[in-house]
Amino acid sequence: MTMKRALPSPSSLLFFFLLITPLFLCQENRVSASMPPSESETLFKIMESMSSDQQWRQSHPNPCAPGSSWPGIECKTGPDHLSHVSRLDFGSAPNPSCKSSASFPSSIFTLPFLQSVFFFNCFTHFPTTIMFPIKLIPNSSLQQLSLRSNPSLSGQIPPRTSSLKSLQILTLSQNRLTGDIPPAIFSLKSLVHLDLSYNKLTGKIPLQLGNLNNLVGLDLSYNSLTGTIPPTISQLGMLQKLDLSSNSLFGRIPEGVEKLRSLSFMALSNNKLKGAFPKGISNLQSLQYFIMDNNPMFVALPVELGFLPKLQELQLENSGYSGVIPESYTKLTNLSSLSLANNRLTGEIPSGFESLPHVFHLNLSRNLLIGVVPFDSSFLRRLER
Repeated sequence: MTMKRALPSPSSLLFFFLLITPLFLCQENRVSASMPPSESETLFKIMESMSSDQQWRQSHPNPCAPGSSWPGIECKTGPDHLSHVSRLDFGSAPNPSCKSSASFPSSIFTLPFLQSVFFFNCFTHFPTTIMFPIKLIPNSSLQQLSLRSNPSLSGQIPPRTSSLKSLQILTLSQNRLTGDIPPAIFSLKSLVHLDLSYNKLTGKIPLQLGNLNNLVGLDLSYNSLTGTIPPTISQLGMLQKLDLSSNSLFGRIPEGVEKLRSLSFMALSNNKLKGAFPKGISNLQSLQYFIMDNNPMFVALPVELGFLPKLQELQLENSGYSGVIPESYTKLTNLSSLSLANNRLTGEIPSGFESLPHVFHLNLSRNLLIGVVPFDSSFLRRLER
């Protein structure tokens, strides 16, 4: 007698499906966690040139696998369903520290999906330079390159930095970079933030600066830049922070500065700027901080600065200003700090300062002011805090 084979019930099929589904998911995870061999080898070489962990290759054979991730490395799954390095972060806890013999790994620019690089206090003992490989990937994904506080990172900023077309943030501050700022980097139209401060850069600020229409922050302070502030700065309509302090810039503040309507912070201290302010400086209605000590201005204080309603800090020390303190400065109702020390100011101190509700710092010392101090005891106590 022939027995008929029983058909599987719907419930048993469901059980079988649930049983094998994790196998497929695990397989999919294994695929997504794997990395192209060439990219893995590049990553291993980067780690070996940077990391103080000499056993990194053995300890993390698949650094993007779940449960095997290492601080300082982030991975993302690409359109090829493979894992790719998207972020490298060295030097600041909890990320890995750099070994004393670390050198700049040019191979980072060959990682096709790398978006962010942070090297902080990594190159400290042996001189190293920013270098690019001979062959670059055609469309770099790098959006942020931050190399900060590396006392042994020297040499010039490579013009080939301009090949990183997706770059939005370029921070090369507190290193020992030298030479001129390459005009080519001002072709990076996606740049939002550019910080080259605290280096040894020389030469003029290139006119091509005006090409960076999306720039929000520009910091070139503490270098040895010369020449005038380029008039093309007026084209940076989205700029919010401008710091050109502690250079050797000369000439006048360009008239076009008045077009920077989004500017909230401007620092021009410790330069050789002189002459009258642009009349349109009162158009900077978003300006909150204006720091311009130590310049040979030798003009009267501009009345127009008193028409900036959001101004919180105004520093104009040691710059040869003469004449009286404008009455308009007593209308700056958001002002918290005013320093006009070591100038040639004459006349009496305007009495309206004590009515400003937020002032806690007021320095008018080393001038030629006369008359009585027009402040009551409560205002003076506020200044003592």
